[in-house]
Amino acid sequence: MKLNEITENKGSRKARKRVGRGPSSGLGKTSGKGQKGQKSRSGVSLAGFEGGQMPLYRRLPKRGFNNIFRKKYREINLGRVQAAIDSGKIDPVKVVDIIAMKSAGLIKTSRDGVRLLGKGNLTSKISIEVAGASQAAIQAVERLGGAVIIATAAKFKIQNNSSVK
Repeated sequence: MKLNEITENKGSRKARKRVGRGPSSGLGKTSGKGQKGQKSRSGVSLAGFEGGQMPLYRRLPKRGFNNIFRKKYREINLGRVQAAIDSGKIDPVKVVDIIAMKSAGLIKTSRDGVRLLGKGNLTSKISIEVAGASQAAIQAVERLGGAVIIATAAKFKIQNNSSVK
């Protein structure tokens, strides 16, 4: 076998349609598009048009939406804060803020701040600055003589491998 003898398999390539080349070709005159009407014209498809039926982009969604202004807090439980205090990563004498939490490894990133939750045991008196806190967490901190400071979320934007912005 030589290079000039190599051929394709029979039927592996379909011959292209040559339209509008006379009546004996089978695809002459109207080029297989029938007579007149929208579909016989060039640029036939109207994107998203479903023939008068209510189009999909108007049928959906039936209910609900995702609020783009929602607040997304990082959640930290009291048990994790106490574990960080016990391991010496957080100084309970100072105010525990987002910078202290990041350096202690409690959070990596935070878009709208941190929300403190009441799961776990807290044994140290602390003053903690967060964007939000549950009632159980506030009561647990105040029972030991500490304080929960609710600050504005604008203060709390923190991204991975960066300082507070």
